[in-house]
Formats: sequence, structure tokens, C-alpha cells
Amino acid sequence: MARRDDITGKGSMTGNRRSHALNATKRTFRLNLQKIKVMNDNGRVITIKVSAKTARTLRKQGISN
Repeated sequence: MARRDDITGKGSMTGNRRSHALNATKRTFRLNLQKIKVMNDNGRVITIKVSAKTARTLRKQGISN
């Protein structure tokens, strides 16, 4: 399964690793994915994978447990 935020759809980003000699090699910036439990419309609790920033927003809005 892809490392992707279930709500916002954010994924990994790519960039360069830089040495002291300024050599560039490819690297990936991965999301800080967290599993949180959210109640859906039917009243069931489901587990979703979201980034830490999205989880914080959901907690501030009072949506997650």
C-alpha cells in the first residue's frame, strides 16, 4: 500500500541529499503517518492512516477520538 494520507492525499516528496562536496543523490521525504481511529457516519469506528499534521487538525476540530 502506498505511503499516502487517506484524507488529504499527500504523498512522499523527492529531493536531493547533499554532501559537503555538494554531490547530489536522490532521496525521498516520507510522511509522518499515524494510525488514528475516527467514527464514520454510521457510528462505526474505522482506522485511517493520516499525516501527523492532519491528525493534529482532526484533534483540534474534535473529529478523532
